[in-house]
Amino acid sequence: MHLPDIIRPRQKLNGALRQARPHWRFGNRQLAQAASLAVVAVVMIPVAYLVLGAFHAGAEGIDYLLRARTLRIVGNSLALMLTVTACASFIALPFAWLTARSDLPWRRVFLALGLAAMVIPSYLTAVTFSEAFGPKGMLQSLLEPIGVGRLPSIKGFFGAALTLSFVTFPYIVLPARAALLRCDRNLEEAGQSLGLSRWAVFRQIILPQLRPALSTGMLMTALYCLSDFGAVAVMRFNAFTRAIFLQTESYRLDKASMLALVLIVLTIALLIVQSRLQHGGRHYRVGSGAARNLERLPLGKWKLPAVAFCATVIGIGVLTPLLVLFSWLSGHRLTNPIQVPLTELLGNTVGVSAVSALVVTAAALPLALLAMHAASRSDRWLVQLAYLGNALPGIVIALALVIFATSNLLSWYQTLPLLIVGYAIHYLPFSIGATESAFAQTNPRFEEVARSLGISAWAALARITLPLARAGILAGLALVFLNVMKELPTTLLLRPIGFRTFATRIWSAYDEAFLSSIALPGLLLVLASLIALAILLRQDEGIA
Repeated sequence: MHLPDIIRPRQKLNGALRQARPHWRFGNRQLAQAASLAVVAVVMIPVAYLVLGAFHAGAEGIDYLLRARTLRIVGNSLALMLTVTACASFIALPFAWLTARSDLPWRRVFLALGLAAMVIPSYLTAVTFSEAFGPKGMLQSLLEPIGVGRLPSIKGFFGAALTLSFVTFPYIVLPARAALLRCDRNLEEAGQSLGLSRWAVFRQIILPQLRPALSTGMLMTALYCLSDFGAVAVMRFNAFTRAIFLQTESYRLDKASMLALVLIVLTIALLIVQSRLQHGGRHYRVGSGAARNLERLPLGKWKLPAVAFCATVIGIGVLTPLLVLFSWLSGHRLTNPIQVPLTELLGNTVGVSAVSALVVTAAALPLALLAMHAASRSDRWLVQLAYLGNALPGIVIALALVIFATSNLLSWYQTLPLLIVGYAIHYLPFSIGATESAFAQTNPRFEEVARSLGISAWAALARITLPLARAGILAGLALVFLNVMKELPTTLLLRPIGFRTFATRIWSAYDEAFLSSIALPGLLLVLASLIALAILLRQDEGIA
């Protein structure tokens, strides 16, 4: 998945500042609209070609959707989504409360290490979990002295649910912890003065205030489960993304399109449900209350169990993947006859990520400008349509571009330009959100002064607005860069023949069972992902 809700701009603030900014002349606005329309047209390619592909399937496609095997795929995906969302919530809620409101020892260390689980790619976590908890794995070695001969296979529903639960629980921790830090202490004290116990205060006062934050985090978790390919593929669980990939590999694009459309419908349904839940939670008060230092509640006899809980979560979600990778790096138990130079992997990964980030940043600029100066409903709808790419799973975007290229531009199929377009469609909202937020934080008076001195709108943008918004634009660029580095399904389907990145090298090494070849690219990916985590934590005021 992917973090659109974390970087999405504050619409109310943007609306107020939009009114304060000087109006564009007609020609300037028309140019921004034309550029934005061109970008949105590219974003809409996946949906258009999936609909066309499903339409060409006709009655045969509908019959395929109604088969028992297809219905099982739908049931598997829904069961996995509900299970992971529930498990991640049960992990995240106490973790967020302990690190935000209690006197838990080393809570900042626990928080940083716990959030690191979400930046490790799901396919890497799944591969290391298979090695650690599967038959003849690390856990098996520890249990052999007590007579455990062989552990059951972790593959299937359990392995996919375990992997995704530990990868996604930080998506619930982040908004829940922020809400806990903003909860009104006066309401809690009023409840205690009426004789309510701590548990009753949490259940009747604190938990209702967390409803909007929890619904946001649970939505992000559910969307991640529906769109994830790596974990379900490694664990060989037949969910939507794995089934789409297998159909695409077999060149049954019509059936893959039908599955992709069902996945899009489920994604839209989730967004509608979450929107209604958000509206339903507006009557709950979430505010800072009286201005005073936040009181840390003493854990007392529960301090040791709380430390054990946080340590277990971190041990499974973060330390286990790292220990397995380091064991592969030092053990060299397997030798891969097909060695790929590390310099080639590094150059390809960094090169395509850098170019994609620059392309996405350039494409996001006219949309962010249009959002900043939007004067009509059509302008706002145009900006919102650009966010569609992040709601679509990467494998769905890649599938649509495969259909588009093979039908219209065969010379583009399996080329770097098409691969970069796939990345751009998926990660464009990251850059739009960061750039629009940066524009919203620039003082419009600077632009007014420049315009009063006779400087044109575009010159004022280049000489004043862009330099002032540089930090936000670069943050969006870095976020796109680091997410492209980890992207797997889009790269697998759209890359040129022989083009290898860290992600594809990890995948091919796993597929060929040369596990020691995963270690170095895996550790480098984790290191790059931790940089993304540092960016997020730097913007999180509540971590202190």
